Amino acid sequence: MERTIFLTGFPGFIAERLVRRLAKENIKFFLLVQPQFFEKAQRSIEKISALTNTNRENFSVFQGDITRENLSLSESEQEKIFNETTEVFHLAAIYDLAVKKDIGYLVNVKGTQNVNAFVKKIPSLQRYNYVSTCYVAGKREGVILETELYHEAGFRNYYEETKYLAEVEVDKLKNELPITIFRPSVVVGDSKTGETSKYDGIYYLILYYRRFPALLRLFNVGNEMVRLNVVPVDFVVEAMAKLSEDESSLGKTLALADPSPLTTKEICDAVIEAISGKKSIITPPAGLVRWILNLPFSPTITGLPHFGVPYFFIKQTYDTSIANNLLSKYNITCPDFRSYVKNLVQFVEKNPKL
Repeated sequence: MERTIFLTGFPGFIAERLVRRLAKENIKFFLLVQPQFFEKAQRSIEKISALTNTNRENFSVFQGDITRENLSLSESEQEKIFNETTEVFHLAAIYDLAVKKDIGYLVNVKGTQNVNAFVKKIPSLQRYNYVSTCYVAGKREGVILETELYHEAGFRNYYEETKYLAEVEVDKLKNELPITIFRPSVVVGDSKTGETSKYDGIYYLILYYRRFPALLRLFNVGNEMVRLNVVPVDFVVEAMAKLSEDESSLGKTLALADPSPLTTKEICDAVIEAISGKKSIITPPAGLVRWILNLPFSPTITGLPHFGVPYFFIKQTYDTSIANNLLSKYNITCPDFRSYVKNLVQFVEKNPKL
């Protein structure tokens, strides 16, 4: 049976890799692309077509905008998408911890409301896959279950808040539409090639320790009280590709996270060893490290912006029981960060600036 996938967020890093993973001769893609990314999208499609030996005609680009009514598509474009689409992947969002409230709300919340309204008009819809984030948990502490969403604990920034509000909008439709919600944790580069599209999150650590390895590697800025959940993009894409076709995932929210995350101290040591070949010597008290990182001049010295500091001190973990159970039948597991950190570091060394 022919499948037609309508996907938002192309040619973003995860979206581009997901299309590459799913591409087959019997699958057509309707890719919603912002006008400023049209040329980049065309180049990505040419690359995907060649890599997967898939007909170029399987990929159709629609210039649109999720913040506009009907996604800024013409009536004829809407009709074609409505008549042929069988599955939807909604990835378009602002993934920026420093996003301003207005733009975050417009893209992440209003945009998702618009996509929801659009998806409701697809008569042959078999699956609506929405990509959220583990950080909808906001300032909650302790174990976060996949079955939990609603809370009043507050948020560290408007990224968390608007992604939470967006997931609420999708979650409300679970009784009405065939929905699967995916919640990745901190997504890093490919575990095999190290490839990534931008340096943030864990890359702040890599860039920091690469500045003066011989000196900085002596000091471990992590601690043993906090675990940072990191997942490589290839694990996230493979999990989404398989589970989007699995009937057992219908109606579920799935945490695509490491079931055994490392402490921030262990992560720092893994990065330090990958860069210098040696381990750290001193681990300053967590409170002191946090205080230093929040000093006005700290971002200039460390490269870690103030908005990224809280993520190295979050006391929450993500239960992945439902996702693990579904992924086990496909032998898909999240690799240990220590097994691929060297590949991440090597990619940074070869591509110091992205």
